[in-house]
Amino acid sequence: MSRQARPASSVAVSGGTALHQRHGTHLFRPDLEVLHAAVQASGEAILITSAKLEEPGPCIEYVNPAFTRLTGYEAHEVLGRTPRLLQGPGTERVVLDRMRAALAAGEAFQGEALNYRKDGSTYMVEWLITPVRDGDGCVSRWVSAQRDVTERRAYEDQQALLVRELHHRVKNTLATVQAVLNATLRSTVTMEEFSRAFGGRILSLARTHALITEDQDQVASFEGLLRAELDSYNEAGRISLQGPALKLPSELAVPVSMALHELTTNALRHGALAHHGGRIAITWAVEDDPAGSSLAWTWNEHDGPPPELPTREGFGTRLLNKILTAQIAADVDIAFDADGLRVNVRIPLGRR
Repeated sequence: MSRQARPASSVAVSGGTALHQRHGTHLFRPDLEVLHAAVQASGEAILITSAKLEEPGPCIEYVNPAFTRLTGYEAHEVLGRTPRLLQGPGTERVVLDRMRAALAAGEAFQGEALNYRKDGSTYMVEWLITPVRDGDGCVSRWVSAQRDVTERRAYEDQQALLVRELHHRVKNTLATVQAVLNATLRSTVTMEEFSRAFGGRILSLARTHALITEDQDQVASFEGLLRAELDSYNEAGRISLQGPALKLPSELAVPVSMALHELTTNALRHGALAHHGGRIAITWAVEDDPAGSSLAWTWNEHDGPPPELPTREGFGTRLLNKILTAQIAADVDIAFDADGLRVNVRIPLGRR
């Protein structure tokens, strides 16, 4: 064919490449050296194996530098061996079975599993395994692109855990609201009294959940729970707080915050905060013994009106004596001292 007769869509280029020209567009076909350089520079681990799936195959024929960085194996240590050397006791069998079924059918496979580095450390790997076919359509090689998704998987697992905890906490919260509603109805006489008491308890519950939700570990500090209830009434240093920093999980924080709300409400209506010179001192400590750790805290009112022994068990007393005891196995001691109300509470924290 003469030079003039050569089709305009194809022009030969030296070095084993071709430059295609279609409607003024140039398409570049890289040669094998360029492709090899691209794979070598890739940030993803690339692994090429033989087609045979039965043991001892498939055999590794090529790995790029990203593979050696990911696994800790040098190329000469894995060539001729099977990728199964990266698997171990924690590798999910169900994922391997799915992969084997897809490859046996000549199909591409994408999945995630636990792999083991040369030093024995583990990582979560994401595979994309693709068949390479010869001229007859038979699989001649497998090309696997791999990436370390350990951090992403940990984040996803953490998110799933938080969602499960949230569902559990919402369920418990709805049950708590129902219990508070019923108890408030039983312990109040007028609609105005019910509205004030129930509204305050729900608002306290909402503040506690806000504190828990804002913390990445879904916990609330004991001092934070105290301040959420008492800071509004702490003019002229009437309230003192003394104790170490301590985080409470949601299953402890919610009943503790409810108890603190009832004590605060009682102090405002009948106790130290109902009198101009009244004071409240709250102290707490973490105590250790062979059975585990416990939070021991004392609510001590001073210089308020003389405390009166209750003529009936109100919701606050029931909460302190029953909810704290039933829900979190707390020991509660209530004393009506001459100087004011004193409440001692001991809450098991378990092993720390």
